[in-house]
Order: sequence, then structure tokens, then C-alpha cells
Amino acid sequence: MSFPGVKKALWFCTAAAAVFLSGCQSMQSDRLYSSGGDLAAIAELENMIVPLDAKTGSERRAASEQARAKITSLEKSGVQDRNFEGRLSAWSGRLFLIEGKRREAEAALKKSESLSPGNVEARVLTIRMENDPSVRVGLAEAAIVEAAGGSFFGKSGEFHIELALGLLEQNYYREAAAAFDAAFPQLPPVYAETYETPRENAWALRNLEGTGGKSAEIALKSEINWEDVLELTGAETELLRFITAGQSWPLNDLYRRLYDTSVIPPTQEINVVSLYEGIPNRTAPRDPVLRAGAAWYLWRLLAENRGDRSILTRYSYHYPGRSPIPDLPRDSIFFDSILGCVEREFMALTDGRNFDGAGTVSGPEFLGMIKKIK
Repeated sequence: MSFPGVKKALWFCTAAAAVFLSGCQSMQSDRLYSSGGDLAAIAELENMIVPLDAKTGSERRAASEQARAKITSLEKSGVQDRNFEGRLSAWSGRLFLIEGKRREAEAALKKSESLSPGNVEARVLTIRMENDPSVRVGLAEAAIVEAAGGSFFGKSGEFHIELALGLLEQNYYREAAAAFDAAFPQLPPVYAETYETPRENAWALRNLEGTGGKSAEIALKSEINWEDVLELTGAETELLRFITAGQSWPLNDLYRRLYDTSVIPPTQEINVVSLYEGIPNRTAPRDPVLRAGAAWYLWRLLAENRGDRSILTRYSYHYPGRSPIPDLPRDSIFFDSILGCVEREFMALTDGRNFDGAGTVSGPEFLGMIKKIK
């Protein structure tokens, strides 16, 4: 696997590989292997430090303090084992890096490499010390190759995580998702739990037409508005050509035209039963997109692009009685749109039963939805 922008890292990777491989060979004669208790302590530390990548603010600070206290306790335990001490030092360095203490992280890495040459944690820290994501990708690729050749006891899961993070930072979404998927089966559950959201984002963005720009920025939002919807739809699909004929329209004009023709819903209140009586909370361009509103929009885009507006009332005829979705009123103006989107798998029931029409929609979710319309 090779990616643009990593060539400048190759000279470093080659040299690093030689150093680590020779270290692995020399360590066989004098290394003391950790006891079960020591390995359990390292695993506990791993379970404390890895999740810090998914935490922010005060929660992250509190968890960092707990991990530092654990490291201090282990350093004072007096364990005479070079492998244990080396791995402990590498985890300490990783925590220093998270704490913003780069000099301390560099010192910890140097100590780890001297105590236990070739340990996985030290190589991960080496990768993380690099600021350039393309360099990190090159280093991770080199480590994966070494692991395939027998180094690191054949373990490569941690390096696939670093590869995925570097690729994701460079907007190589499809490749990042594949790297996460290669990593998770090899690693303890804490990794899948920690990097579930980045992996899901990478998977959702895998079909992004470009590798950056406005679309990527919007597609990574945790909550999008109607202006974002129009930006993504126009940039990533041809679904608005029935209005634009392939021409670039000012966003305000496009919104007004789609609102006036009811492609954008006049309201997002799922309990509304008629468009001819008072409409509450009329939809505005910068309103958050709710799941009910997204279903309305997607279903009408499908109808317009197929030239078949009969689908807009199809489900009302098939379900004259009770609604098959508990939280979707049978007489809701969104009834046909929601059932259609669920049946065609543009959208899913949130818990297997309910739709949650008032829930908001994220960028990755919407991109995944709109890419399914053919």
C-alpha cells in the first residue's frame, strides 16, 4: 500500500527498520520476559491511555491524571525486567505527548528503546512523535512490513491504527476505513471502542468525490443544516440537475426554489397532518436537518430524478390502518417519505422499531444516505 506524499519518509523508515531489527536480534540473549502480573499491568495501562484519543476537556484531563498516577505507581514497584520497563516507559512517553510535554516524551522514548529495543509501544510512539501525517503513514507502513516479516512477534494491529489515523488526516477515507478494519480484529476491544467514530466517519466518507474542500468539511460535521445539505448534494451528486440543469446556482436561490416546490419540507414537525392548515416552525436555511426532514428531501429527490411522483403517496395506499413504525403517526405528512426511505434502506430505524424523526443528522450520515439514491 502506498500513498502520495510519503516518499520523504522512506529514507527514515529504512534506517529505522535496520535499527529496530538489529535491536530485536541483540535483545534475545539478555532480555528478561515479563511475568503474567507485569503483562496484566501493561494491559491495564493500555486500557487507560488508548481511550484518551477519544476524550476531550476535563474528562480527558481527569483520565490523564489517573493514568499518570498508575505509571508512577508501576515505576516505583521495583520490577527488574527490561521488557516491562521499556514498555512502561513507552506508554509514559505516549501519555507525555498527550499532556503536551514533548521533551519528556522524547526522553521516555529514548529510555524505552535502550531498555527494550524493538518493542511495539516504542515504535508507535516514534510514529506519533512525527507532526507530518504523510511521514506517519510511511512509518506505519514500514512497521507493518516488518511485522509481516516476523518483527514485533508478528503484531501489526497497533501500526494499522496509526496508518488509519494518518490516512484519515489526509482525507484518504476509503483506505483509512480499511486500515481500521485490519486493526480491530488483532487488538483488545478498547481500540474498537476508542476509534469507532473515526472509523465510521471514514467509512461514511469513503465515496466523497474529492479529498478535501467544502464537502469534506461539511461531511465531518456532527450536525448539518439545510445549506450544508444543498452544498453536499450539489458537490457529490447529480440529483439537483432537474432544477439546475448542471449550472451553478447561488445557494439562497437554490434553497428558495426547492422550498417553493416542496423538495425541502415546509416544516420538520413529524406530527403535522396537513400542509393546508397552519404550518408550525417553518423550515429555514440554517435550521438543523432533522431525520423526518431528511427523509422528505431524499424521497422527493428520488421522485424528481425518476420522473415518478406517484411514489410520494404509495405507502398511504398500502397501509390504510395502523402505522408499522410506532413513533410515526399514520396521518403524518412524512408517512410516505419515511417508509420509503426505510424500505429502500436510505435510512434505518434507530432501534429496530422507531424512526426518531426529531433526531438530528450528521454529515457522515447524510452523505451515506444521499449516495444510495440511484
